[in-house]
Amino acid sequence: MTDAQKKILCIEDDRETAALIAEELVDRGYDVTVAHDGREGLAAILKIMPDLVLSDISMPAMSGFELLERLIALAPRFAKMPFIFLTALTDRDNELKGRQLGADDYVTKPIDFEVLATIITARLAGVARTGLWPKTVALNDREVEVLTWVARGKTSSEIAKILDLTKRTVDFHTDNARSKLGAATRTEAVLKAATGHLIEP
Repeated sequence: MTDAQKKILCIEDDRETAALIAEELVDRGYDVTVAHDGREGLAAILKIMPDLVLSDISMPAMSGFELLERLIALAPRFAKMPFIFLTALTDRDNELKGRQLGADDYVTKPIDFEVLATIITARLAGVARTGLWPKTVALNDREVEVLTWVARGKTSSEIAKILDLTKRTVDFHTDNARSKLGAATRTEAVLKAATGHLIEP
């Protein structure tokens, strides 16, 4: 392998699952490190600076959600590092919470390794591509403003009050930003804009 071998950190408290994921990703040419709980995972991230993190959500000592929150509070530069949650929790609330925290993707267990590999490839390619983003997507000031408030968890009605606009105008700007970013949902638009440094949530 070349020096450009990508480093992936897998944080998974079930040792059998962790070993399986590591083996699968090593076979695909990645340099994989394994941690078995959130605290160990946090220490590993700060030490090895992985290119991408796969993290379970329900873990002893520190959950995946707490880990991601702690990480971004500690070092904003890690906000750009792709973070993918592995979870047996398929309910929508958990997925929304993860995405609001800045998670890039969700992979539910049992893991389909073809899907996982595709997501990892896309996320690593996406990070390489983000340098081009601001030049190719031109959001106007109002769109940036509205998306920033969406990223902070505000509803259209709340944003309308903050910016002294009508809710309809807020929705109009959000939809415009969404179509410029090629995003299917508001959440995806926020993720893309934040990843491309078009907004600072």
